[in-house]
Amino acid sequence: MLEGQTCLVTGASRGIGRGVAEELGTHGANVVVNYRSSEDLAHEVCDHIEDDCDGEAVPAQADVADYDEVQTMVEGVREEFGGVDVLVNNAGITVDKKFESMTREDWDRVVDVNLGGVFNCTKACFEDLCDAEDGRLINISSVVGQQGNYGQANYATTKSGLFGFTRTIALEMASSGSTANCVAPGFVATDMLETVPERVQEKILDRIPLNRFATVDDVAGIVRFVASEDAGYMTGQILAVNGGMEW
Repeated sequence: MLEGQTCLVTGASRGIGRGVAEELGTHGANVVVNYRSSEDLAHEVCDHIEDDCDGEAVPAQADVADYDEVQTMVEGVREEFGGVDVLVNNAGITVDKKFESMTREDWDRVVDVNLGGVFNCTKACFEDLCDAEDGRLINISSVVGQQGNYGQANYATTKSGLFGFTRTIALEMASSGSTANCVAPGFVATDMLETVPERVQEKILDRIPLNRFATVDDVAGIVRFVASEDAGYMTGQILAVNGGMEW
């Protein structure tokens, strides 16, 4: 479905990003596996895509919060595969504290990566996406951006901000035939969730009608669909992959 498409996935060395990169590679894409510091893990993802999937893959180091590093990364992608057809803005961090204890530094760190990084990567790839035959911008948000979450004022704000950004960019890209959509997962069984105390996990499960956490594959499959030509008439949308949670 994605043969020959160049897909850049940020924060792709682990978790949701890794699952998305491998899913796109399974369907024939040329995948750029972005990472900030986890070089060994990024190479593992690339090896898996090249050995066990139908696509090709290259690792690409860049801190998405650094515009110059992002520009250098995208220039390297163009040299390797040509222009970017699909950009998946997945990279993100958390610095969780109650608001009364949150410092401006805590706030800025999360905003710089989760929103600033999306700006940087989208800006660097924007012309490629608009010029592509099936250009796709896919932003990974969160149910936390829809509901809020105790101790995550900074994170929730950034994930909510992606809704407005996605809708606006969708309107601006529409004349080129390219699309922009947002995938908003619920609570996903990754290493980030493992740090949440068990009693808190149980409370979260009580709020999920399907009574289980999402798997990485649950999210990756939706991203692959949005990246494909089958989703060509869908743009500016928020896809809630949250097991039936209300928002």
